Amino acid sequence: MRIEPVRRRRHRRCIARRRDDRPLGTTSLLRLMWLASPALPVGAFSYSEGLEPAIEAGWVRDEASLAAWLHDQLVLVQARADMAVVALGVGAWRRGDTARAAELNDWVRSTRESQELRAQSEQMGRSMLEWLRQRHPGDDGVAELARMQPAPTWPLAWALAAARSGAPLRAALSCHAFGWAENMVQSALKAMPLGQSAGQRILHGLCEAIPAAVDAAIAVPDSGRQSYAPMLAIVSARHEAQYSRLFRS
Repeated sequence: MRIEPVRRRRHRRCIARRRDDRPLGTTSLLRLMWLASPALPVGAFSYSEGLEPAIEAGWVRDEASLAAWLHDQLVLVQARADMAVVALGVGAWRRGDTARAAELNDWVRSTRESQELRAQSEQMGRSMLEWLRQRHPGDDGVAELARMQPAPTWPLAWALAAARSGAPLRAALSCHAFGWAENMVQSALKAMPLGQSAGQRILHGLCEAIPAAVDAAIAVPDSGRQSYAPMLAIVSARHEAQYSRLFRS
């Protein structure tokens, strides 16, 4: 009696893998490029996600320390939390499983370790909701996203946009990770004395690490998903009282 559910799960995974292997069409590619664009009106440019206070404390002080900080954040935070949620969220939106999407949204809110990080996720989620309303009027998923209280979070809102793009999951997650990486590098260039060439070298290193981070995010089970980054939580809390700052987190 217990074998059938396991078989069904394996069958769904096989179908998902086959769908993920399909070619990325031109329209889907352009939609992903749109989602990764710094011009997307969600306010991502106004956040440093703890990087600014890390620079203030001297933990990030040059190209090497910045590259190490962002690589660790990609592998230990993004891949195990936000990207893992996006991976599950894309599947939930495509299946029309709004209960699962709401569950993931609650998880994101409850695991943000500082007031600033939660406010960032909710503000960007609301902004993405407004963008989706303009792109997909009358969409049931957008209506469900709007019902999430007190706000939809960024990973769930972005997952819905990715689901509507028609892109395979791995391509969508790669786009999500690249958008995060580019924004973080740009934040660093504004906050510390680094040139554009250094920023491009760091972005190149992050791009080299993104495929493995995508694979890790897809493989994370519910029991393994986590948002545990004590140092990031500490610098984020410090930022709330930092005297001089450029960014909102």
